[in-house]
Amino acid sequence: MDSTDIMDDKDSGPEVQINIPSSVMSRIEELMGGTEQFDNEESLSGVESAAARCDFRLQGVEQDIQRLVRAQAAQRDAGQRALLKAQSCIAELALQITCEIKQLDCAKSNLTAAITALNHLHMLTGGVEQLHSMTRDRQYKEIALPMQAIMEVRGVDQLHSMTRNRQYKEIALPMQAIMELAEACGVVDILDSTVKDELLKWFIDMQLQECAWLSHVERRYAWLKRHLLTFEQSVANIFPPQWGLSQLIATAFCEMTRAQLSALMSSRRAELDVKLLLFAIQKTYNFELLLHKSEPALYPPGSPWAGLVGACFEPHLSLYIHSLDSNLRQLLDTFIQDAKNPAPPAPAAQVGEGAVISSCADLFLLYKKCLVQCSRLTRGEPMLELAGVFQKYLREYASAVLQAALPRAAPSGGLSLSGLGGGNMPSLVSNLQTLLNEGAHPADCSVITTAEYCLETAAHLQLKLREKVLPELAHRVDLSAEQDLFHALIADCIQLLVRDLELGCAPALAAMARVAWLALTAVGDQSPYVTQIALHLRSAIPPLRDSLASSRKYFTQVCIRFASSFIPKFIQNVYKCKPVSTAGAEQLLLDAHMLKTALLELPSLGSAVRRPAPPTYTKVVVRLMTRAEMILKLVMAPLDEGFAAQFARLLPDATLAELHRVLDMKGAKLSKAQLAALDASFKDNTKHAN
Repeated sequence: MDSTDIMDDKDSGPEVQINIPSSVMSRIEELMGGTEQFDNEESLSGVESAAARCDFRLQGVEQDIQRLVRAQAAQRDAGQRALLKAQSCIAELALQITCEIKQLDCAKSNLTAAITALNHLHMLTGGVEQLHSMTRDRQYKEIALPMQAIMEVRGVDQLHSMTRNRQYKEIALPMQAIMELAEACGVVDILDSTVKDELLKWFIDMQLQECAWLSHVERRYAWLKRHLLTFEQSVANIFPPQWGLSQLIATAFCEMTRAQLSALMSSRRAELDVKLLLFAIQKTYNFELLLHKSEPALYPPGSPWAGLVGACFEPHLSLYIHSLDSNLRQLLDTFIQDAKNPAPPAPAAQVGEGAVISSCADLFLLYKKCLVQCSRLTRGEPMLELAGVFQKYLREYASAVLQAALPRAAPSGGLSLSGLGGGNMPSLVSNLQTLLNEGAHPADCSVITTAEYCLETAAHLQLKLREKVLPELAHRVDLSAEQDLFHALIADCIQLLVRDLELGCAPALAAMARVAWLALTAVGDQSPYVTQIALHLRSAIPPLRDSLASSRKYFTQVCIRFASSFIPKFIQNVYKCKPVSTAGAEQLLLDAHMLKTALLELPSLGSAVRRPAPPTYTKVVVRLMTRAEMILKLVMAPLDEGFAAQFARLLPDATLAELHRVLDMKGAKLSKAQLAALDASFKDNTKHAN
């Protein structure tokens, strides 16, 4: 049977149903299973053993029931004890909270009373101040109200008692101190002299402490003057003259003063300022000079007094260096602002083109003043700090003033005219004319002359700094980086000038390549493009030379760089003139000769005094233009078996590509075999020539 079966009891009637739980039914089935073991008479012999087992199991069940009942009772007792403990804790917590609330209430009332008293005291002090103000202004009508409030406070016993006590102590304490001090001095006078000396030292230090600071340093020196004068008049004749007691006293005074001033400045560094420091240094310098002049014959090689006191100021001279830094910063900011907003250019009659920018002289004049002042104070580490300040503002002047004075940024590399297309050539020429009209050359030349001045003055400044510092520190003064910066600035300006000259020649070179050289049948005068180049150089070089009159070597560099850049571009345009007839090649050769003549005269174009060109420049022009002439001679040479040898002889450093470009100019129609044979012959001749 399972728990879902329904058993019908016939005696109870068919409508009575008993529902037995499944757990009970499983237990009944387990017990009923034991009856199956006694299904016959023979099996009844094991009934007693089965009954014994049942009794044993029944006893075990009863023991389990008893144990569970006892455990339940023990748990009930523990729960009761825990409940009682929790109730006790809650009662204690409630009592503690109540006590703290009472304390907070008491503190609140005390704080309220204290705030009220403080407010009343504040009102009292305010009323007293108001009373003083009204009394001073004779506002008698308005005095009544604050006076009444003050009179009411007088009735407070505590305030009245405190006032009386203060007044009594103000009178009694000074009298008591004076009486006791006088009596103590009487005792000290009898005691050992060391006690008296200590007392006097304390009293004298107290009297002189107001003279100890830098603002009163002059009083120290005045005291020594008076003391030495009194000493010489009254006591000096007692001691032998060779002892030099006056000098010993002065030396001891200087050493003590140096130690005291050093300690004072270290402890009160926050109170130091530049004016006070310079005041003390100047007074000290004058005092040391006075000591030296008093006995100059005793110290022929130099003054032993120099720096005897003033050495204490050296660790604090960084304040002075910072002050100089600030002054230079203000001056340079003015220069930078002027560079950003330049004044209208002065007439050429008043200011020469390419003159040194005036701010440069102002900067170095201030440098000179700073160097002279600082060298009088020290020769040590502060001089190196000053050199660092000079270096910083030299770099900033070069970048923020001179670089800003240029009409446009310096080029990052050489300008390639071969890359200029015909479409943008008019705009480039227009821009060039605009730059020239706005005075681009004078601005570049002014930067060159100013940078040259800075370069030379920086070298002189480095020498002076090394002279002024201690010999062991001289190697740490190095302005070579700043000199390199000015060298680079000059190189950039020269490159700008060369670029402008090349841009002026670009239209003529472009026109040269557009000429139909193959159709030319006769040689005439020089071509128009040569005339155009010569006219451009004749108009551009004289003002450039005049602007760089004070920097002749840099004008020579401009000419050399222009020739080194322009002539290779001319040769590239010669290669573009293809094909070319014999007459055309002769015309190009004539043009090259005329251009060579114009370039050789370039440094003295438009000059009243005809000077020979510098040998370095002449060498560059002759070498490069000779190459152009050799190329044109090869174009005119017959294309026979000896052409390759002639090519290698006239242009020993030429390449195979240049040979092909010359052949293109000649308009030679060679087969592949002929071209290969010519190339092989050229290589052989080049190898033998080398």
